[in-house]
Amino acid sequence: MNKNFKIVVLAGGVGPEREISNRTGKALSEALKKNFQVELIELTEEQLPTGINPEECIVFPAIHGTFGEDGRLQKMLEGRGINYSGSDSQSSRLCMDKFESKKAVAKSGVRVAPDVVFHHPSEVNIPEVLSSLGQDLIIKPTDQGSSVALYVLHGEEELRNTLNQIDPGNWMVEKRIFGREVTVGILGDCSMGIVEVIPKGGVYDFERKYSSGSTEYRYPAVLDCEIENEVKSFALDSFRACGCRDFARVDFIICEDGHAHFLEVNTLPGLTETSLLPKSASCSGYNFEQLSNQLLLPALDRFNEHVLLSV
Repeated sequence: MNKNFKIVVLAGGVGPEREISNRTGKALSEALKKNFQVELIELTEEQLPTGINPEECIVFPAIHGTFGEDGRLQKMLEGRGINYSGSDSQSSRLCMDKFESKKAVAKSGVRVAPDVVFHHPSEVNIPEVLSSLGQDLIIKPTDQGSSVALYVLHGEEELRNTLNQIDPGNWMVEKRIFGREVTVGILGDCSMGIVEVIPKGGVYDFERKYSSGSTEYRYPAVLDCEIENEVKSFALDSFRACGCRDFARVDFIICEDGHAHFLEVNTLPGLTETSLLPKSASCSGYNFEQLSNQLLLPALDRFNEHVLLSV
């Protein structure tokens, strides 16, 4: 093993999740410093910092959403031969696209909610959407994380009003599935504990996701064994269907009939005091420091293999 390497944690970024990313980067860096030499770098533009030597550095991307989770940062790292933690550029790009990732996951046999994608709000055929998806709907960007710009609505009037207030972009309207929202952490080839998310007010939006005390979490979630096994199996199936590696977090809704429906794969999930991946990992016996080290290990193995091959 090369003892002279260091871990470079990249945080910040330019997207709406910048503040959360900085919190993740700080928490992760503090945990890794107990065992490794760590440098935390806050990015303010969509560029790699200079001075990251592929022979001496392993990068841990901690940038959620735009640039950090959409595959572009990973593509830059790959172009410079830098080893890094988490999914590669192709799977990151796929998982950031909620519509395309749902298609990939559905092919593996995992249940998904029906949806319609659109770019300009004027493209939406309102009667057709209501007929095919029902009265209860969700509108969200296909390429943002952390429940950014999430609209929960009912009926034609609310649908029209929402379409009138949003700008053109990459959007989807989805049938709203009512039930219990749960999430599962994936570490390597294993599903960890299931966390149930119970937001006050019923919708797990950006504010409730990151405001302390606004959401209740139950972990491990209390589920029938059959449902628990299916959710954990679906989580791994989704992870593999999207070509992910190292770690991720997979979200589901469990209907009253016990059937789980896939929501999304988060390839760079948050690592803050209110984040879900550490809660899932705690069900499997990991404290935060242990989890941080485990998240890094696959990239460390790839780095050491690279060093050996280059000798």
